[in-house]
Amino acid sequence: MNHDMNQDMNSDNIDPVQSSLGPGGTGDVTQDDKTWGMLAHLSTFVGFLIPFGNVVAPLIIYLVKKDQSAFVGDQAKESLNFQITVTIGYLIGGVTSFICVGFIILLVLVVADVVYTVMAAIDANKGNAYRYPYTLRLVN
Repeated sequence: MNHDMNQDMNSDNIDPVQSSLGPGGTGDVTQDDKTWGMLAHLSTFVGFLIPFGNVVAPLIIYLVKKDQSAFVGDQAKESLNFQITVTIGYLIGGVTSFICVGFIILLVLVVADVVYTVMAAIDANKGNAYRYPYTLRLVN
């Protein structure tokens, strides 16, 4: 009986994305889904070559793939939200760079952007739904 009560209490705390992906967030994630999930994260490096490419690339993947795969849609949306957050930080860092603190902000953001993006790509390639820390969840 105690087990049933715990199960009932925990059922309210289920993340809908995780439950749609199955136990452990993997579900029936195909190799193609894993590859697209990884690309949704890695595509953000386009932003180092093309202004706002870091936001546009995962947005395109999200719009094209969200209805075909819950996993790819989720990872593209997660990447998009993180890149919007980072872009806001880049803008703040750029504006405040004239008082030197902006250069520190920009350096920290670039390192965090690269490290968290690589971590997300590795997790997505394993079929795990990655969640970026310190992210504004603007796209739902």
